[in-house]
Amino acid sequence: MPLLRRAATLAVPLALAGLTLAGCDKASVGKEDKAFGEKVRAYLLAHPEVLVEASQKLQEKQAQQQAVSAQKALGQYRQAIERDPRDVVINPAGAITVTEFFDYKCGYCRHAAPEIVDLVQKNPDIRFVLKDFVIFGHDSEAAARLALGAKDQGKGLELYKALMAENALDAAGAVRIARGLGIDVDKAKAVGESQAVTQHLADNDTLAKALALQGTPAFVVGDTLVPGADINALKLAIEQTRASKAKAG
Repeated sequence: MPLLRRAATLAVPLALAGLTLAGCDKASVGKEDKAFGEKVRAYLLAHPEVLVEASQKLQEKQAQQQAVSAQKALGQYRQAIERDPRDVVINPAGAITVTEFFDYKCGYCRHAAPEIVDLVQKNPDIRFVLKDFVIFGHDSEAAARLALGAKDQGKGLELYKALMAENALDAAGAVRIARGLGIDVDKAKAVGESQAVTQHLADNDTLAKALALQGTPAFVVGDTLVPGADINALKLAIEQTRASKAKAG
């Protein structure tokens, strides 16, 4: 029997015996506690793998709790995640909704973008929601405002693709890219700087916090949250949703 378990097992009857024979002696109890603590410390120093195992178990438990909390949050905020009319949506008639929380200056978002664009273009049943989650400052916000301001000009996917392809994106670069796509930049900037877009970005930030998102990108497919640029996990979630819909319908 491991020392910790044996010590714990022996501690209960010995403690009870001490109480029965002599009553509560504060000094002796303190000495016993100190001795027990020293034994525990010595055991842990001799067997540090116990701490590693305990840490792993704690992380697993926390991950499970976070998954349960995330699933509840996805259900609670479903409308805001999938059906906010202010968001840019690609393939609006698609049956499977995928929402991406992203930032135009996020390196991982840029790395994933070509596969995202390819996925959306080859699968018209994927209704893709672009959820601007600004975390990289002024230039990121400027790009998000410009893209949201150009929402009604019908070039959402092209602009997303082009902005994501710019490695050193800044506000001037976003304007240059939009203009190159034939977007009315003056109109887009006027809409993008409006109080309505300011509120939209603030609401997105609040939503991301409610979902406990730690960064970008993050994808939501039904009741599944895919953190990070894990395209394989995203595709699996899409296939599972597609299969469930086919089975149900």
